[in-house]
This record gives sequence, structure tokens and C-alpha cells, in this order.
Amino acid sequence: MTDTQHAYDEQAKLWNGLAGRAWVDVQATLDHLFQPLEDLLVEATRTTPADRVLDVGCGTGAITRALARRQGAEGHCTGIDISEPMIAAARTRAEREGLPASFICADVQTHTFEPASFDLIVSRLGVMFFDDPVLAFANLRSAARDGAQLRFIAWRSAAENPFMTTAERAAAPLLPNLPVRKPGAPGQFAFADRHRIEALLEDSGWTGIDIQPVDLACTFPEKDLRTYLARLGPVGLALAAMDEPARAQVIETIRTAFEPYVHGDEVRLTAACWMVGARAPSASAAPKEAANV
Repeated sequence: MTDTQHAYDEQAKLWNGLAGRAWVDVQATLDHLFQPLEDLLVEATRTTPADRVLDVGCGTGAITRALARRQGAEGHCTGIDISEPMIAAARTRAEREGLPASFICADVQTHTFEPASFDLIVSRLGVMFFDDPVLAFANLRSAARDGAQLRFIAWRSAAENPFMTTAERAAAPLLPNLPVRKPGAPGQFAFADRHRIEALLEDSGWTGIDIQPVDLACTFPEKDLRTYLARLGPVGLALAAMDEPARAQVIETIRTAFEPYVHGDEVRLTAACWMVGARAPSASAAPKEAANV
């Protein structure tokens, strides 16, 4: 088995197993937490003409539905994700609202999209999990119409997002076998390096690349904190295999570590992210070689 195939299998197993089911179960909390990111992404695409929109790594469909609401019956939004549990939840939520949206459970890296079929491609925290990002972005490029816009939000570094690793640090003495995050590996902070993002997009055929840091104040109800800690991230995965007394001990330990983020009845944190924009080249644009002749 190649390293790429192994990485894909690991991501598919993760998001179709405990992690995917946890995100579905905790979706209300996560939608609340990431609302500022949704607002920023939707606002950033407000002036972009788009009849057909693709939401990459759509999860339970928050961004897909937000853009479908904005477009109304005049357009159509498609969400794609590797997680069947999350895609099933996204379909249910969109159908409940009667929105012009559809969902695909597939790997963005290899899915056969209709060529040149999307005016706008977006993602909120969904593009950092590719084991071959150039392959994924090149495939998205082929699905984009000439001049189509790409807009996505990705996490910056772990050091700039201490909230996201507090549970791992606090639980480390009790869970010595927690996996170590590897720089650049598929995962939450895979796109921490802006130069890497730029190189990946250039290598996959995108132009007009613009990468800006954004810091967003995010909150969610304090009453949801213990569930958040018990279900999500590397600690949540480790806790799933433990007996109840051991689980309770770890949860109590990490809950104490989050006290600095608790303000009354809400949890407050800053999401340090990149807002990334790019454009699919127009067929009318002369190739560099021709332009220099």
C-alpha cells in the first residue's frame, strides 16, 4: 500500500467512524462556534456571480445551506465530503429547509466532477485533510469554469490556536499514547504555512492567489463544553475506548484546563485562520510562453 493510499484510508476511516458521528452529534455546538467563519466566507463571496457553487469538505452542510439560502431558486449548491454520516445529516437539514442543494459522499481528490461546471468553490475548514493536496486542487480546478473563484478558510498554526490543543496538553499525563501532530500531515493545521498554500495552489493551476490572516472571535455555550471535550479531537477519540471512571477523570482534568476560556455562561476563543482566494485561469488568457514570444 502506498503512503497516499494509507493516508486516504485513515481519513476515510476517521470521518466515517467516531469522528464523523461525533461531528453530527455535536453539530449545533459547532455551528454556533464557527458562525463567524461562516459569516466571513458568505460575505466574501456575496459579490461573486455564481449559479452553481461547490462546498468542499462540507461536513453537515452549514456553508452549503447558507449559500443556498442566499441564492434561492436561481442557483444550486453542492456539498461534497468523505463522511457518509455528515453527508446524511447535511441532506436531512437541507431537505427540511427546502433548499436548492445536493450532496455527494466522495473523495474530492478522485471524484469525477462534470468539467467546468462550477462558478464558485468554497470551503470552511474542509481542505486541510487531503493526503495529496495538489491532486485535490487540480481536480477542483478542472471542475471550475473559466475565471471561477476559489475561496476557503483554513487554520493557521497550532501555536496561534492554543484553544484547539489545550485538551491534548492537559490530557497528556493521563493519555501518554495520544498521537503526535505531524507538521504538514493531513489534519487541522496542515495549512499553517501560507507559503505552502501558495505553492500547492500554483502547482494545481490556480492563479490570482491571495492569502490573508484573519482572527475571529468565536463562542459557544459553556453548558456544551464537557460534551465538546469528550467527543471531539484526538482526546475525544481516545476517550471512546475507555471505561467510565477513567473517562470521567480525564474529562475533569481537561475541563479545569479550559477555565481561562470560560466567561460566565459562554466559552470564548479566537480562531486564527487564513482567508484564501484564487481564480481559475480564463481560457482567453495567453500562456506565459506565448506571451513572451
